[in-house]
Amino acid sequence: MDILGVVHNSFLGVLGMLGSIVNLEAPGYYIHWHFIQISVANLIVIGLMLLVFVLAILLPFPRHRSKGGADNG
Repeated sequence: MDILGVVHNSFLGVLGMLGSIVNLEAPGYYIHWHFIQISVANLIVIGLMLLVFVLAILLPFPRHRSKGGADNG
């Protein structure tokens, strides 16, 4: 078996363990607000995406530094 097969089987094993921790057969929880209805799981995913977006805007990009230590430009 090559390394890709080992990684694939390990990944499937991790997914199997996560599936056993969380009951995927239970009905989802929904939030109702006027005409908006959204599942809690989707709301968490949207919140995490917004958090990553804000962090990508606020965190500085790494800069290339010259060997002398001074920034050219």
